[in-house]
Parts: sequence; C-alpha cells; structure tokens
Amino acid sequence: LPFQYMLDFFVCVGGIYVCFLTWSAMQERVTTAKYGEDHQQFNFTIVLNFVQAVMASLIGYVYIRGVQRKPMLEMNSHRWKRFFQVALLSSSASPFGYMALRYINYPTMTLAKTCKLVPVVLMNKLLYGRRYPRYTYAVVALVTAGVSAFMLFKTSSKRGGISAVEAVENSLLGLLLVLINLAIDGAVNSTQDQMHAEDPEIKGQHMMCMMNLCSTVLMAAWLLNPLNPELASALKFLHTHPRCMVDIGMFAVCGSLGQCFIFYALANFGSLTLTTVTVTRKFLTILISVFYNGHTLNSRQWSAAGVVFLGVALDAYMKQASKKTKATVTGGMASDALKLDAAQKVDALASLAKIDVVADSDIPELAKELQSSLGQRADKKPATRRELRRRQQLVEVAAS
Repeated sequence: LPFQYMLDFFVCVGGIYVCFLTWSAMQERVTTAKYGEDHQQFNFTIVLNFVQAVMASLIGYVYIRGVQRKPMLEMNSHRWKRFFQVALLSSSASPFGYMALRYINYPTMTLAKTCKLVPVVLMNKLLYGRRYPRYTYAVVALVTAGVSAFMLFKTSSKRGGISAVEAVENSLLGLLLVLINLAIDGAVNSTQDQMHAEDPEIKGQHMMCMMNLCSTVLMAAWLLNPLNPELASALKFLHTHPRCMVDIGMFAVCGSLGQCFIFYALANFGSLTLTTVTVTRKFLTILISVFYNGHTLNSRQWSAAGVVFLGVALDAYMKQASKKTKATVTGGMASDALKLDAAQKVDALASLAKIDVVADSDIPELAKELQSSLGQRADKKPATRRELRRRQQLVEVAAS
C-alpha cells in the first residue's frame, strides 16, 4: 500500500481512538467526580449538552468549509423543520444517560449503549415500517442476551452501607434510564435515516453541523428562561471549581473532533474499517474505565460483554457481505444495460439508481448518452425530482 495511504489510515484511526477515549474519560469524570474540597458534583446536564452542541456545530462548519472545501447545505423551511425535529429528540435523550450514571457505573452504561442497534431496529419498524434481514434479529437477540446477562451477573454485596437489594434496585433504575436514552436515540437515528433517504444532499457532516446548531438554539432558549436557575447555578459551580471547566472543554472538543475523524474514515477507508475501529474503541473504553477508575467486573460479566461484542461484529460482517453481493448484482445489471437501445437505457438507469451500493461498472460509454437523456423518461413523461437526482448520481458514477 502507498505510504501516504497508510499514514492517513494510522492518523485517522489514532485520531478516533485518542479523541473518543479521552471524550469517554472526560464524560465519566464530569458526571461522576467530586470537585473541590467540598466534594460537589456537576449535575447540570443541559449546560453540558449545550457546550457540546456549540462546539460540534462550530467544528462541523470548519470541517465542511475548511477541510472538505465544500459549500454549506442550502436550507429551506422543510429542512429546518426536520433538523429541529431531530435536534429536539437528540437534546432530550442525553439527560437520561447522564442520570443513569448515578445508579450504574460507566462500563455498564457503555456496554448497554452498545445495544443501540436494538432501539434503532425497533423504532424503524414502528415509525417507518422498515424490514430487516433475518441476521439482524439474531444480532439483536445476541446483544440483548449479553447485556441482560451482564446485569444479572453483577456482584451483589454490601458496599458503602448499600444493601444487595438496594444495589439491584439501583441497577434496574439505571438500566431503565439507559433504555429510555436508547429508545430516544433510536428515534433520532431512524429519523436521520429517513432524512438521508428523502434528501440525499444531506451528508453526515451536514447533519453534525446543522443538528447541533438547532440543538444549541433549543437549549439556549431553555437555559435563558428566567424561571430556570440551571445556567446561573452552573456558572457559579464552574467559578468555584475551575477544574471542572477544563474537563468540560476537553469533553466537548474531543467529541467534536472525533466525529470529524469518523467522517474522514468512512469516506476514505469504508464502513467495515470504521465499524471495527468503533467496536474496539468501545471495548477499550470499558477496559480503561475498569482499570483507571477502579470498577470491578467478574468473569461472567466479561463473558457477557464478549457476547455483546460478538453480536456487533456479526452485524458488521453480514452488512459487508450484503454490500458485496449487491455490488456484484449491480455490475451484472450494468453489463446487461450495454445491450439495450437508447430508450431502454434511460429506464435501465432509473432501475440501477435505486440500488444504494453501485459497483465500479463497465458502462462509462453510456455517460454522455444518459446525460443527454436525463430530463426525460423513455415514455417521454417528465421525470420527478427524485428520479432526476437518482439518475444524476448514476451518471456521475458511470463517468468516473
């Protein structure tokens, strides 16, 4: 492999690990640590989310304009409505995750949030009626069983004056809060998927920038409400405990930069590489939290965690295999398209463009012909805006 490619790969993967491992460590510290001699805890979750949203929108804008050198997404009333919708959902999900850390430790929450596939599948079926292949349900079963076993095998003994019964009750309450967080996250992800399907011009970096900008507006309106004392209390806390301000700053910057590394990795190294890096990063997050912060896991909990990550790995492998199969089918359809006459080629274009994964095809000579036919169907009826957009995408692939 070329040296520059390998250098880009290691810098990108290293950036993901450094940013998100630091982000995880800072998240755990800010939400669970006792600051100062008075041992006070930072409990202002909306302020924490506000800082993160501001930083993410700014870094997302710099990434689009400075790194990618692309124009910003042109906004209209429908797009603003959809971005504010997903921002409202996203802003309401995080507080439940932070509240859960009062009752369960960070490794437990990290493992539970690895089950994100479960609410995403559930919400997509409930909200948008989507269907999934059988292996997806097997993955959901593995992940659910693993997390359930992890909670069941948790050591229950008296620690710090808390009885075994109280510890179990706390664990169940914490898990319930995480489940609420995941359910709302599932609605966020399914809505984002729907937005990408409806409007292919919206890319991941646009979602990062605009969704966080809308979240900033919503949370600013909430915090500036004169009946809400959270902002004033948070500022007083940060003035008294400046160390917490540093931790929050690192948390916001690392999370935002990590997102940019993820977009770069997805564009240059593919989804399988990104999934592998993401899964191993979550496992390292658990390891660091266990050894650095003194959390304890027994052997049965480690086994249960292994079942969860096995399910996630199976999901990544099957998705990659499905993409290869779809790409092979697409290539065959493109070869058949060469044998069609000019009118039939326009209809073949519309069919090919409905396939999400387009392989490197052998139809570059069709590009000019398809380009000239772009505005009409074979039956001379005007093409819809969606058909035009899909046809244009395939023309660009064919011409490349």
